Amino acid sequence: MPEPTPLFPPPGADHSAETRKRLRQAARAARHAFAAGLNPLTRRALEQALCAQILPHLGPPGVLGSHAAIGDEIDPRAIEDAARASGWRLAFPRVGEGPLSYHRAGRADLAPGYKGIPEPPAEAPLARPDVLLVPLLAADLRGNRLGQGGGHYDRTLAALRASGPVLAIGIAFDLQLEAGIPAAPWDQPLDAIATPTAFHLTHGPARRAP
Repeated sequence: MPEPTPLFPPPGADHSAETRKRLRQAARAARHAFAAGLNPLTRRALEQALCAQILPHLGPPGVLGSHAAIGDEIDPRAIEDAARASGWRLAFPRVGEGPLSYHRAGRADLAPGYKGIPEPPAEAPLARPDVLLVPLLAADLRGNRLGQGGGHYDRTLAALRASGPVLAIGIAFDLQLEAGIPAAPWDQPLDAIATPTAFHLTHGPARRAP
């Protein structure tokens, strides 16, 4: 796989709001340029390869927290289909004022919600994920993640980890791996990062062993 790219400053560098905004812009532009060059067949092949990297690490069937990909994000639907075939139940997030709430639902149940992002109906049964697929703009191999800036997944991971084990897997294209991302004090590290070519365990908390 390609070496992580030195797009960002080294760990310990400034992580002010303005700096992180610039980093997000750079990561978003790099991902967009990469995704724009993919034809549909190549993109599906990358998503299937991502699925193949993740499946051996899921462990015993439980609840898989997924999400609807937006924009240039890598799509987790291949992972959902394979996990469901192995006995996993799916849950999708709704955005509120606090942590994301996860609800048992299928893709067909999702409808545009917060900022037009597909989400399950409010009356769908609540579910606590055992494994969480986390979208990102960029990440490093220590589990530091750069998201969209709303803090939704940091609040969600903090709440889930306070109530029990959860395996948080960041999913990304290979070019989204960076040599180092400056982490803010409130950031929740990922337990693993999966790309179409590799599955990287980080130093974060881990779920039950397979």
